Amino acid sequence: MLKKIAVVVLVLIVALLVYAATRPDSFRVERSTSIKAPPDTIYALIDDFRGWSAWSPWEKLDPAMKRTYSGAAQGKGAVYEWSGNSKVGSGRMEITGTTAPSQVTIQLDFLQPFEAHNVADFTLEPLGDSTRVTWAMHGRSPFMAKLMGVFFNMDKTIGKDFETGLANMKAAAEK
Repeated sequence: MLKKIAVVVLVLIVALLVYAATRPDSFRVERSTSIKAPPDTIYALIDDFRGWSAWSPWEKLDPAMKRTYSGAAQGKGAVYEWSGNSKVGSGRMEITGTTAPSQVTIQLDFLQPFEAHNVADFTLEPLGDSTRVTWAMHGRSPFMAKLMGVFFNMDKTIGKDFETGLANMKAAAEK
């Protein structure tokens, strides 16, 4: 009987691993909102990492988080590194491309609690007296990320943070 249970458990584990291996090799999480402010106002909040404290959903998770700014003061080449508690982990962001006031691209490197290398894009589209802001993150999904994705919906988890961040950005820009 114990042998049959072991075989069933082994078959289930193999099935789970095979299923995880068939999941997509990349991911994309994206959220958008409309903000009643000109693109220049919103762009300034994104293009300078020092302005992220006004809206980033992760800034308030660890009041003791260590932050380091280097490279350019803003725009391409600006670098922001952080190290904090288990909620924020540690990592590095670098602005790798900008088109003022409509686009910012960031290389996002998470170091802890897990290593991941992704790209974040912000696009700003003027719509009359408002601006449509889209925040997206995309990258590769290595096998461990695929396996975790069987149990955790990354779009819902990160998407909630993006929604919070965009709501905070809206409040900051519409002041």
